[in-house]
Amino acid sequence: MKQSKKLIIMNILKILKEHSDVEHPLTQKEIQNILEFEYDMKVDRKAIKRNLMNLIDFGYDINYTEKTRQKKNGEHEIVFTDWYLEREFEDSELRYIIDGLLFSKHIPTSQCKQLIDKISRLSSNEDKIKIKHMNNLPENTIQNKELFYTIEVLDEAIDKQRQVQFTYNVYGIDKKMHPKREEKYIVNPYQMAATNGRYYLICNYDKYDNISHYRIDRITDIEILPTSCKPKEEVKDIKYGLDLPKHMAEHIYMFAGKSVRVVFEAKAYLVTEILDWFGKETEFERIDEDTLRVSVYVNLNAMKYWALQYVRHVKVLSPKELVETIKEEIETGAKNYE
Repeated sequence: MKQSKKLIIMNILKILKEHSDVEHPLTQKEIQNILEFEYDMKVDRKAIKRNLMNLIDFGYDINYTEKTRQKKNGEHEIVFTDWYLEREFEDSELRYIIDGLLFSKHIPTSQCKQLIDKISRLSSNEDKIKIKHMNNLPENTIQNKELFYTIEVLDEAIDKQRQVQFTYNVYGIDKKMHPKREEKYIVNPYQMAATNGRYYLICNYDKYDNISHYRIDRITDIEILPTSCKPKEEVKDIKYGLDLPKHMAEHIYMFAGKSVRVVFEAKAYLVTEILDWFGKETEFERIDEDTLRVSVYVNLNAMKYWALQYVRHVKVLSPKELVETIKEEIETGAKNYE
């Protein structure tokens, strides 16, 4: 079906988006061929050049090269060639964004696929940027259709420094979310953060004066309240401000509660993992060739679970209350397998 000539300029823009980049510029002849074979539009080169220059006048970041060519009569003329649309994202950057989505645990599979498909279309070579193993995305992700809406509302609430209320859910054996309680939660939102493949809300539960964390993918029925957020100065964990990198390093599993100085012994081959979990503020002291003494500032509950995860490679030395708690956990676990 032939298209109206009014669409020439839009089709040329689409061709540049889909077929060109700095490594793959197009000549006017190539654009002419694509218009004919893909859009059934026969357009002369002068019209193509005119529309390309119009797109530049409209503000599109289109690059081209000027070359001098000798005509048959010996005269010289300027030729415009190697047209391409400047892109906001390199393919490597798009791939990095897609990888982040693939490793995400908080975005439902169907929405993840839709996002990846949209991101792929930002590339000049959609087939190149698409992930061939898309079907390997886990299909068992719990669906929360309100996820992106929740993030949008939280972003607005944090920006306006307003309280929010929502239903917080837990999962039942029917694999569906159910309200944890009938009463809605009212919190003061301060920041959203991603860790361990999940999105968390860092906030203050209005009845208390400490920091709480909520999984955003478990939040439903959210709404912004007209009441202002509690000032951070009134929240003991962040009364001097929220240092997000420090907060995340101390709350590796996003448990609430106090952070303390923890000292433990670890095998030297664990250095990379330790730095991955606790960050650059970690202090090391070599005991011998194979063993290190490590000092970190971390949430007590998070440290307990981390130490149990690495129990064959790590021995907590202090504080004493943590050492005793871990001993009890190990003994209880051993009894379960007797």
